[in-house]
Formats: sequence, structure tokens, C-alpha cells
Amino acid sequence: MKPKLLTTLPTYTGRLFVGDMFAGISVALVAIPLSIAIAIASGAPPAAGLVTAIVGGFLISALGGSRVQIGGPTGAFIVVVYRVIAEHGYDGLVLATIMAGAILLIAGLLRAGNLIAYVPEAVVNGFTIGIAIVIAASQLKDFAGIEAQGLPADFLPKMQALWNARHSASWIAAGAGLATLISFVVLRRLAPRIPDRLVGTVLVSAIVAALVLPVANIESQYGALPRSLPLPSFPAVTGSRVAELLPSAFVIAFLAAVESLLSAMVADRMIGGRHRPNAEVMAQGWANIGSALFGGLPATGAIARTATNVRAGGKTPVAGIVHALTILVVLLAIAPLAGYLAMPALAALLMMTAWNMSEPHKWKGYMAAPNEERLLLLLTLLLTVLADLTVAIGVGVGVGLALRLRKSKLEAEQWQPPDA
Repeated sequence: MKPKLLTTLPTYTGRLFVGDMFAGISVALVAIPLSIAIAIASGAPPAAGLVTAIVGGFLISALGGSRVQIGGPTGAFIVVVYRVIAEHGYDGLVLATIMAGAILLIAGLLRAGNLIAYVPEAVVNGFTIGIAIVIAASQLKDFAGIEAQGLPADFLPKMQALWNARHSASWIAAGAGLATLISFVVLRRLAPRIPDRLVGTVLVSAIVAALVLPVANIESQYGALPRSLPLPSFPAVTGSRVAELLPSAFVIAFLAAVESLLSAMVADRMIGGRHRPNAEVMAQGWANIGSALFGGLPATGAIARTATNVRAGGKTPVAGIVHALTILVVLLAIAPLAGYLAMPALAALLMMTAWNMSEPHKWKGYMAAPNEERLLLLLTLLLTVLADLTVAIGVGVGVGLALRLRKSKLEAEQWQPPDA
């Protein structure tokens, strides 16, 4: 369970540092608006996303089992975090995240990292698409400038509430959101090396601010961002509180482990390397505990940001550390400027993130899969959207393992009675 950072340092060179520094800064520029948007969509203060990227991202890179993993808040957590905050308050989320970190530490010590192979791929794909649908739908309010307070956490009641408030939508806000989406597509095609989501979000926000358009931004909605990290603090702990938050803690731990290990496997294919799964799970544990103590959100390895790191030239965990420190410098130096980011632009950013999460290029392959896998994917997707992520994961994994056992069942003639 030795961290990859300790493996790479003995042969580290100045040339490697230059590449890691450039990659880390590049990823940080992408991560800043995305981290803020994820926090807002989760029902948390905008600064909580930056804190997560700084503390969680630093610990994941320093202690993790991957050379190029980038950690921080991810869209996969939006659904569960929003529900926990709605039901238990922000203190409840902090305690649930600390509990999830402890669960991950135990899992790492028990060398449970390799068990990710037993989670059916159809279940992972189903709840990933389901989460993407929920994220995209949750952004309709800010994207269209709809004025609706206290939206329900559940999908169908939330859609009904938004529909009832549709008359308050702003064409100017919707135009800003649509312009942001168009800028992402245009920039990706014309200048693929430019961070399209960062540039598009900032560009539209700057135009909105310059023209003084009646469009909400971070500062008008949430006030100015703080220019420092909060002091660490521990939430109140009672037996009843722990018991009621335990299911949410297990879901957070499961998501952190699955997403980080999937991200590490994607990174392995990109760099031709091999990650250490148990070290990665341990790092997720410490990262979630650390992030929660500073008031941050659950943290995990982020597939898109990790891929950006690799494409930008990141070679070692130092790139992830530079990414976290760069965000810290931005928080300390120019945090007030982030207050001008327009809410429709951030909503468009998350909608694009949700679209990429769903991996539309793989849909054709899903439809060509065996009937059992398609039904399992659809079941998990529907439960994620219409029921609860805890239920979706539990039912999906249970049904998936049952199908796997049925496939591997011994024929009668192969079975031998045990010796008496």
C-alpha cells in the first residue's frame, strides 16, 4: 500500500517537474469553476467545492496508488450530497463524509480494493447515466433563471415544482446558458488544446458582467467567496446521529472507491502503467476525512480531470499536488473574481459534465449487450433517478451478483458430495 509518490521521488528530475507543473496548473484552471458548480448543485456553499479540490486533491495525489490521479469533488456525489444536506443539514454531511473516510480506511487495510472487479459493469453504467440525468435536470433552474425556492430532493417532485414555476424563467438567463453550451462545442472543435469549459464559462460570465445583464451570479446568490481556508473542526457525534447517517456514509464510500478505481484504471490505459488499488482506497479514506474536517465535500478521483492531466503532460503525483496548490493560491489571491461567474454558465458547465459522464459514445454498445445486462443497466438507471441511490446500488449489485452466480453454477454431473 505504498503511495506512488514515494516510488517516483527517488528518480524525480527537473524536467519531470516542469511537465508536472504545467499539467497541474492546466488541470487547476479546469477544476476551479467545475468545483464551484458541483458545490452549488449539491446544495453546499460554493467555497466548499474549492476546499474539497485543495484538501482532498492534495491528499489523493500525495497518498494515492496512481501516478496521475487527480482528486476533488465530482458530479457523481451531487445526488447523495444534496439529499444528505436536505435531510440532515451540512453538519450531517460532514459527519457522513468522515464516516465514509473511516470505512474506506478499513477497506484499504483489509485489501478490499481488488473487489471492484466484482461490481457488475452494467450497474456502474446504469447509476452513472442515472446520476447524469439527475444532474442535468437539477440545473434547469439556474440554466433558465427560474425563481423557485426549496425545491424537493426527489426527481419527479422537483420536475413538477420547476414546471409550476416555469413562468418565472428568464430568456436572458437561458440565452447565456445556451451561449455557454455553444461555446464549449465551438472551442472544442476549433481549438481542442484550449480548456473549452473554463474559457466558455469565463467568457460568457464576462460578457454578462460587462453588459450588466439581469442574470444571477455567484456573488448575488451566495455572497463573496472567502479568501482563506476555514479552520478544521469536528462535528457533534451521537449514537443516533451515526446510525441515521450510516447508510449515506456507505454510499459515499462506495462511490468514492468505485469512481477513483475506475479513474485509476482509465489512467493506466492512457499511460501504460499500473496503479495500486489498496493504496488508492486508503488515500480516498484520508482525503474524505481531511476534506470534511475543513468543511469540504466528499472527494474522489475524477476521470475527466485525470485524463486532462495525462494529456497536459502530467507524469507523477506531483502534478496533482501542484493542481491543489494552484487552486489554493487562486482562493487566497483572486477569490472575489469568481463571484462574477454567471449561474446559467455554471449550469451549462454541469450539463456538459453530465453529458460527458453518460458516455454517449458507448450507448450503442450497451444496446447490443445481452438482454440481462441491458435490463440490469435499465433497472439501476431507473432506481437511481426515481428512487434513491442507496436502493439503486444495493438492488443493482444484488441482482448483478445473482446473475453472475447463475452463470457460473456447476452442472449436476460436476458436483461431488463432500466427504463424511
